[in-house]
Amino acid sequence: MTYLAPEGEGRAELRIKRSRFIGIVRHVTSAAEVSSARRKIRGELEDATHHCWACVLGDPESSPTVRFDDAGEPSGTAGKPILNVLTRRNVGDVLLVVVRYFGGVKLGAGGLHRAYSAAASAALDATRLREKTATRSATIVSSFEDEKQVRRALDEMSLTPKNVEYGEEVVISLDLNEDRIEPLRRSISDKTRGRAVLGVGIERNANPPEIE
Repeated sequence: MTYLAPEGEGRAELRIKRSRFIGIVRHVTSAAEVSSARRKIRGELEDATHHCWACVLGDPESSPTVRFDDAGEPSGTAGKPILNVLTRRNVGDVLLVVVRYFGGVKLGAGGLHRAYSAAASAALDATRLREKTATRSATIVSSFEDEKQVRRALDEMSLTPKNVEYGEEVVISLDLNEDRIEPLRRSISDKTRGRAVLGVGIERNANPPEIE
């Protein structure tokens, strides 16, 4: 499976009934990057009335981390419309902030929804997007005696763990493309005679990331 991800920043500005809406797209891959990018945008446009945003970390179709914030606008009129634009267009690893400078004319709930959706769409249109292959979180659990064979299986497929934990067992976490899951599972099973186990979609000690 594939999805789209920004290659860099995109930006677009709309004027709707005297209000300025500035949509800004950033490529992000973690909660820390989302927080950092939001701080930079807020610092750049600190005099804006509202800083509404949404982010999608990972593949939009495989239960990614998603967050959104209306930032003082009426509930459901800003953050969720921005998020809907991202998911409808299958864009992940993305932060999209829409900054509003209030121009003195109230738009109403429907008008706000349309304005934030339009600004988000315009910002994406101004962003270079690339196709990205979706990955899934995987965990290999093995004994200490079998770790060498597990590592050998990973090396043969040029795979690099993102985390290794040593407790009563060895727990290796990594991200895998969909088409590599079964070949790796077979290789690990063959090399350890079925003792090491590859699990997909489960990441030990994983908590929902906090985004400031």
